[in-house]
Amino acid sequence: MTELKEGEFRWTYDWSKASIKNWYPGYGSKGTSNNCGAVGYHGGQLRPFDYICSYSSSYRYICESNFYSVDKCVMAGYDNSNRLKGYSYAEPEIQQFVKDFSKLILDEALIPQTDPNTKVLNFRQPLDLQKFLDLEIYEEPVPREKLLELGRKVIDGSIVPGHPRFLNQLYTGVDPYSLFGAWLTEVLNCNVHTYEVSPAMVTLENYIFKKISSLIGYPNGEGIFCPGSSFSNLIAIHLARFRHNPTLKEKGLFSCEPMVILKSEDAHYSVEKGANFLGFGTENVVKVKSDDRGRVIPEDLENKIQQCKQKKCAPIMFMASCGTTVLGSFDDLEAIADICQRNNVWMHVDAAWGGGVMLSDKLKYLTKGIERSDSVAWNIHKMSGAGIQCSAFVVKEKGFLEKCNAYRAEYLFQPDKIYDTSFDIGDRTIQCGRKNDVLKLWLMWKGRGDKAMGARIEKAFDLAAYLTEKLKSTEGFRLVLPEFQCTNISFWYIPPRLRGKQETAEWWEEVGKVAPAIKGRMMLKGSIMISYQPLSSKGLVNFFRVIIANPVCERSDMDFIVDEIINLGQDL
Repeated sequence: MTELKEGEFRWTYDWSKASIKNWYPGYGSKGTSNNCGAVGYHGGQLRPFDYICSYSSSYRYICESNFYSVDKCVMAGYDNSNRLKGYSYAEPEIQQFVKDFSKLILDEALIPQTDPNTKVLNFRQPLDLQKFLDLEIYEEPVPREKLLELGRKVIDGSIVPGHPRFLNQLYTGVDPYSLFGAWLTEVLNCNVHTYEVSPAMVTLENYIFKKISSLIGYPNGEGIFCPGSSFSNLIAIHLARFRHNPTLKEKGLFSCEPMVILKSEDAHYSVEKGANFLGFGTENVVKVKSDDRGRVIPEDLENKIQQCKQKKCAPIMFMASCGTTVLGSFDDLEAIADICQRNNVWMHVDAAWGGGVMLSDKLKYLTKGIERSDSVAWNIHKMSGAGIQCSAFVVKEKGFLEKCNAYRAEYLFQPDKIYDTSFDIGDRTIQCGRKNDVLKLWLMWKGRGDKAMGARIEKAFDLAAYLTEKLKSTEGFRLVLPEFQCTNISFWYIPPRLRGKQETAEWWEEVGKVAPAIKGRMMLKGSIMISYQPLSSKGLVNFFRVIIANPVCERSDMDFIVDEIINLGQDL
């Protein structure tokens, strides 16, 4: 067989597989000359192909033929170094790409998102979005210009949470200073488990948890960042179980007494997920009744604890709520603390949503008694505006996290290092590698200061009060609650055809269809996003739930909510 030269292809040929190969656009141009030296063997003779593509500066060869089918292709003497370019930020091409991509982010993702005249979303059905995004990954890379185009498509196919009329979820746009911290986080790519590989981040994390502990009222607390508050709540169950019976760390659940976890019927569903994950089983989650405002009833909590004891089941933890997901309710933490301390039950507070009120002197009364808890979960990426994710889990007793979780892996936690190894914080969590979530919070808090952090929360509450009064005074709207403790404002819209009718079960069934219909029209129009849901624990059909957290929102945006719902739903 003839020896091939540098840059030539060797093709094996099989008449039985002859077919026209696909042309891959964007990787070269179709031609009729042997301009990339591609040749094939047929009958023992070296022959050029009829159709060949030219090659780019990075030597990407894509060839096809209408006579020969490719069975195997190798590049003779090919130097892989061309494929390994583009990894150094010192390369001019990469530096230019960073500038181009940064400009794309600023011009098309950041600046437009706070303009109320732009759309909140350009809705596409899932299959249409798959085609639009050009998902397929090939063996050869796409040009950098194509990556910019794909970035633009991803922006166009995404929701805009920083838009003043994105009122759909318990988060909003990212604070600029937090965004800068997130960018630097990705650049530094730190793994926060030992001081030796992440000295600055370990130092920041130790500081920030002292700061958060002081807000809660833990004199000697410590904490970790978790991948979301569901994980934080799972860790709380894990710690409560360990305190109840430390031998379970070695012996496991197989020979211990049954244990139960208690929660409000309106508390977050992550407790059931945690019970499943940790081996309790969802049948060992006991739900405590809440009142008509969504706050747990302390007397029922006491009764449920006693019932568990009578059944020879150990009640190990109760999860209280500061800002429930749907109604935004705050439990009476003082009353709960009395009950939990009296019965030796771990008191965990899910403040994932409402924890931001601790930053406001005016509103922190809502968390009165939180200092008596054993642990707290707080998602600072929600009401306080840090980038997702920024989920703090804080425990009152310093050292308890390590006591429960430490396994001192000898390849990480050597005792004879040149520094104080108490700064190797990786054993505080069940994770090994852990993303740095502290820098975006520290830079934001540093850049805003305590007063501005609190002012942001207070503005959201002021707007929520304004919207509540607006809804009360506008025909066709009915509040789910007479007043709200948080910035979740829940209501029904009653279209004209249903007004003045007897409110039978059939009538409520019709009302329950209104919110989904209007939400569909919202998404197709792209003008606003508001969530809806039923609340089966209270027997409530679908209603709207507006979430106010964005500091760029104004009263005009609250007025728009009411006007747009009327506009989209009056004919239903």
